[in-house]
Amino acid sequence: MGNRLSDNLNSSYFEAANKLKSKTARRRIVAYVESYDDIFFWRTVLTRFEDDTRYFEVMLPTHRKLERGKKAVLALQGLGEAMIACVDADYDYLLNGATEQSRRVLESPYVFHTYAYAIENLQCYAPSLHDVCVAVTLNDHRIFDFEDYLRQYSETIFPLFVWSVWAYRTGRHNHFSMSDLSRVADPGGFNVSNPQPSIDHLRHKVSTRVHQLQQQYPGAKEEYLQTKELVKSLGVTPQTTYLYMQGHSVFDNVVAPILNKVCGKLRLEREEEICRTARHFTQRRNEMSCYEHSQQDIRQMLKKNMGYMLSECFRRIQQDINTFLTKERTSQET
Repeated sequence: MGNRLSDNLNSSYFEAANKLKSKTARRRIVAYVESYDDIFFWRTVLTRFEDDTRYFEVMLPTHRKLERGKKAVLALQGLGEAMIACVDADYDYLLNGATEQSRRVLESPYVFHTYAYAIENLQCYAPSLHDVCVAVTLNDHRIFDFEDYLRQYSETIFPLFVWSVWAYRTGRHNHFSMSDLSRVADPGGFNVSNPQPSIDHLRHKVSTRVHQLQQQYPGAKEEYLQTKELVKSLGVTPQTTYLYMQGHSVFDNVVAPILNKVCGKLRLEREEEICRTARHFTQRRNEMSCYEHSQQDIRQMLKKNMGYMLSECFRRIQQDINTFLTKERTSQET
């Protein structure tokens, strides 16, 4: 069978395999994830829970068929103490059990989710973005306030975000989809030295779309307000909306373009410093070559960003894993 497992294996199989091992051997808990990128993220979540009694193996749901994604993970049979599912929260967390899939994600003790919409949102965790710039450019000069910008961005988009959650909770997402929200939420042009015009432009777009929805659904005010209170009770704040929107849109349309411009300025600043301080042409050429070879790719560094480990979402994920393992240990002892 090799080192890969066939599709029909379930938690009972892994439990039986664990029982055949010696009492001193570590138990294996298989964690199935949605995609290749998720493997590294969930490894960062689960590593701290490994000890001399257990370890985790993070893998994709099947190797016989190229099935990927959340549905493939949630469709696995026999999740249990030795086999868990680890998925993006998407809107399932915010729907709070309003759909069958949402109930599956929230109610199963063997399904764990990101709280933030997806891992991309956590990779864009605002307090960590300056460190990404340093890793990319090797320049620690703070020329842009990522936390302030994403706070303003989030506060601006929050009213429309609530409308989006409302649309999915009430089955009206065909009239206002996540893609519709993402198009409005794209800040467009951006200037590192003067980011305020992009926020003002975004505020105008959001206001226009909110007015359209209010006109289209004049009787939805009470439901809208209830949805607003619900998402806030689940941990969403106007200042952190960017963590709960469609992940790849935040990554591709908001954060990556900003990082490109900020890192571009930081690189230019470092290159100008090299040119200014080099004593002769050969030194300048060698120093410039060394600097160019030391720089990193922005998107790859953002994908490897682990600054989210300080976020509230990450803390809640780890709390869920800890609760699961505590119950597992209790059941084994009784």
